[in-house]
Amino acid sequence: MGFGMGNNNGASSSSSRLDLDPAPLLPHHHHHGSRAETGGLSSQPKTFANVFIAVVGAGVLGLPYTFSHTGWAAGSLLLSAVAALTFYCMMLLVACRRRLADEHPKISSFGDLGDAVFGAHGRFAVDVMLVLSQVSFCVGYLIFISNTMAHLYPVFSSSSSSALLSPKALFIWAMLPFQLGLNSIKTLTLLAPLSIFADVVDLGAMGVVMGQDVAAWLAEPPAVVAFGGAGALLYGLGVSVYAFEGIGMVLPLEAEAADKKKFGLTLGLSMAFIGVMYGLFGVMGYVAFGDATRDIITTNLGAGWLSAAVQLGLCINLFFTMPVMMNPVYEVAERLLHGKRYCWWLRWALVLVVGLSAMYVPNFTDFLALVGSSVCVLLGFVLPASFHLKVFGAEMPWPGLLSDLLLVVIGLALAVFGTYTSLLHIFHSSTA
Repeated sequence: MGFGMGNNNGASSSSSRLDLDPAPLLPHHHHHGSRAETGGLSSQPKTFANVFIAVVGAGVLGLPYTFSHTGWAAGSLLLSAVAALTFYCMMLLVACRRRLADEHPKISSFGDLGDAVFGAHGRFAVDVMLVLSQVSFCVGYLIFISNTMAHLYPVFSSSSSSALLSPKALFIWAMLPFQLGLNSIKTLTLLAPLSIFADVVDLGAMGVVMGQDVAAWLAEPPAVVAFGGAGALLYGLGVSVYAFEGIGMVLPLEAEAADKKKFGLTLGLSMAFIGVMYGLFGVMGYVAFGDATRDIITTNLGAGWLSAAVQLGLCINLFFTMPVMMNPVYEVAERLLHGKRYCWWLRWALVLVVGLSAMYVPNFTDFLALVGSSVCVLLGFVLPASFHLKVFGAEMPWPGLLSDLLLVVIGLALAVFGTYTSLLHIFHSSTA
């Protein structure tokens, strides 16, 4: 899914009608065939690769800046804890689906599981969280693209204090007509292969950034800290949760795994690999630039065609991925407001809302922390623990009950206080 913040995972996380390929390495086959047809299912290496595609997203670009607040050691510990907790909650969903398989054999998504566990209210809760996360990812796209373009091509200069006339906002205004056209297309299946392109660009970008980090550190190592202030931990937690967002894809991935018994091991190895990669990227970015680390690490890159090409590649990728990510939002909006029928003006209104929201958010990583602390914590931790508690609560020993209850309570508390902390950061950034 690439640096698409959420990595296109939402497109199939709640049984969207859009016929996209959210995990491009998954085989295409019919589930109603014989179970002996396991040759069409995903091998462990393919499952590993699909987990990588489903999880790795734009949140990684904000990790060096986050580490400049938390300190490199505290940031690394936070990442490790979030990776482990995300893996645990993913396996809670898998356990729930396996337990309910006889009674509900057609659970294929997070939304389906919510419906099986809590009925219409469960599906509604998942749908609301997924829609909010998709919209947030797209706001993040526009913030990234506009800030990057304003950095690369400072063609707009504005003395206006209005957020609607800032250089970043002017780039967003310039993009909106094209996005209105792209988002008016009824089916975007042809854009689905961009997920493969996205990950090629992502890996290339990470390689270039880490190479520049080494060069910058060798030229002039800045002062860095291992542990920042305690107040930065909630901020760092929000960004870390955002970076690992991908729980909506775990049920489709598990369903397509050829060896179900080894799925947990494969998922755990993939999450551990991503965690190590994230940690190195965050530490190297912060150690290279210290307090000068910017909210989007690519804007710390030096001048040159290679760094410009990497940044432009990421912008092009996100520009064309935005319509794909918005489709689950359109599905829900058209179902609720337009009788499940295509509605161009409703789509245009939603694109304008996304664009205006992006204009008023001053800092990319502050926004990641807000989304991670609110929507992603609820979607990734609170809902899985709630589902598991409902399905297994009557038979679990007290340690299991306690762990689920703690996840729900602590997750809700983190969502409240983390959202408050992130809003304070955004407010201070806008008034600075």
